[in-house]
Order: sequence, then structure tokens, then C-alpha cells
Amino acid sequence: MKVAILGSGNGAHAAAFEWSRAGHEVWMFDFPQFDVIRGIAQKGGIECRGEMEGFAPIAYAGSEIDRVLEGAELIIAVGPAYSTEPFAKACKPYAKEGQVFVVCPASFSGAIVFKQGLGIDLLDERIVVAETSTLPYAARLVEAGTVFIHNRLKGGLYIAALPSSCNQKVYNLVHPVHDTMELVDNVWQTSFQNANPVIHPAVSLLNVALIERTGGDFLFYEEGVTPAVGRLIKAVDDEKIAIGAKLGVRIMRDTELGMLQGYQAVDSYDVGYSTAPGYKGIMAQHSLDYRYFNEDVGYGLVYMTDFARHIGLETPIMDSIINIVSVLMERDYRKEGARTLAKLGLDRYDLEDFVHKF
Repeated sequence: MKVAILGSGNGAHAAAFEWSRAGHEVWMFDFPQFDVIRGIAQKGGIECRGEMEGFAPIAYAGSEIDRVLEGAELIIAVGPAYSTEPFAKACKPYAKEGQVFVVCPASFSGAIVFKQGLGIDLLDERIVVAETSTLPYAARLVEAGTVFIHNRLKGGLYIAALPSSCNQKVYNLVHPVHDTMELVDNVWQTSFQNANPVIHPAVSLLNVALIERTGGDFLFYEEGVTPAVGRLIKAVDDEKIAIGAKLGVRIMRDTELGMLQGYQAVDSYDVGYSTAPGYKGIMAQHSLDYRYFNEDVGYGLVYMTDFARHIGLETPIMDSIINIVSVLMERDYRKEGARTLAKLGLDRYDLEDFVHKF
């Protein structure tokens, strides 16, 4: 079938490679300001190294969204949280009934953001939008058209559709390629199982001096996670799990999830990360102005704390991280409100609606 991949980053490279290698006709789109998409076109495909090896052809890589969506049965939007809405708005004039979109990863209510960007009701089944809990890979871009896969997830990868009545349809479409992906009840589980805001802000915050002093010249997990850092990661994880519990959704501890995914070999919040095979060799970010704060705090932690307040929970650790990182970055992430219930129109729902409606 024709599969469209929206994005040209590391995850998009890996997804395009895997779907093409599985025998599908893959078309890629990104906005023209991203030169990488032209590099893929020049190579005519994607080279993959690491856990997956080889070269896979790409039918088209460019910025003509109408051509990319035409006739595509499956469209996978692969990118950070701030890419979800622009991708949806670009697709809006060309999306057709019967198409399935997957936001990969959800980055907290990505399916809701995408469906709103398409201008359709959240429960409309004519165009289905699903989301995954995380990327199926730990990947790093080597250059345009070449990606290195550190870890293709062994498990702990979840998908749900919006509305949930379309869950099986979406699962049947993606599972032949993403064979370790599991179906869960609804998009609250895919959203709140996201590990990035649990790990990245805590590690970055407690290593800010080292990041600034070295320009990120250290191993993010192997050298950046110590017992004290692990305790902060756990405190954030505990608050996230409590939000899930209030919703009636079981959210796994991040260390348990990491074991399933093949990242970690030890169920621990410190050595579990610092000795994790799936994180081995991953360097720190070059500066503080990076998605570990801008996305994982500005979208992830802000959204979770807003959600928690709405359902009557306190999140003092998450709130503290937001406040401190806002000072460090000289911007008010909470005031910016990149992703909040009010912005998504979810503030009108009560707890029971969240659990059962979607």
C-alpha cells in the first residue's frame, strides 16, 4: 500500500526505512525549510545502520503534501510535539474519508491535536487518527538519508485510536510492520505512558552546568544519571502514575517500561539508565535550548500538571521543575501554554468523560 511519512527527522527516517523495507510504497513530506527532505530525495532512499541495516527506496521525498496524501491509506506523522498541529493543518485540504493517520509519538494528546487540526470532530470515524506512546526506535540522524538505530523496541510500544471504536482497524493496519506494537484501550494510556518528560527534564536540569560548560560533550545517560538524578526521575514518574490511577488507567513505572522496550537491563531509576544497553553512546544535547526542555517541559510537564489540577491532584515535583526550568531558559512555559486542556478544548469535560468518552 501507499504509506505517507510526515517528517524528516531521525524517527521519520527510521519509519520510512522500515515501511519501505516491508514492501510498501513510501512517500515522505516535510516543509520546505527543512533541507533534510531534499537530501533524502537526492539519495533516492534511506540507508539504515545499527540494529537495522541496509538501503530502502523512497518513492518521493519533498514538500508537495497533496501528492504525498493522494491515495495514501496510512499517514504517519513522526516528529516532536510542536510539529503535530502544523502537519495536521497542512493535511487538512487533502485528507480523505477512510484514511488513517497515526501521530508517532503522541507527546500527550497528539491524536486530539491532529484531529482538531484537520477540523473534524474528535469522535468522527470517517477519518481516524491514532497515536503511539513513543517512537518505535531510539535513533539518531547521521546525515540526510542515513539513520542509525540504537534500539528497535522489543515491547512496551502502544497504540490507540481516536475514537477508541476504531482501535482494531488501526492495529490491523500497522501491526504487520510494527510487530511489537500492542493495542491499548484509549489515547489516555498512550499519552500518559510517554517517558520523555519523566527522564529528559530531570537529567538535563541536574546537569545544566555540565551542558553549558562542555556543549554537551558527555554521555547523557551513562554519565548524566547518578543516584540523586535517579531519585528525581522517580519522583516525576510517581506523579505521572498517580494521574493515570485517578483516570483508572494503569501507567507502568518507567523502569518497568524500559525493561520491556529493551532499553534497560536493570529495573532501577539510576543504574537502570546509566548502564542501559539501549542508551549506550547517546551524547547530551549541545545546549539547553533543546527539546528536552522546550518540548518535554513546555508541552509534557505543563500538560500533565494542568491535567492533574483539573482532576484534583497535586504535582509539586513537576511544578518545581517547570518553575526552575522557566527561570533557566528565561521563558514562562506555563504562561506560554503550548499544550493545555483549555487550548485543546478539554477543560469542559469531567473525569468520567475522560475515562469513557474517547
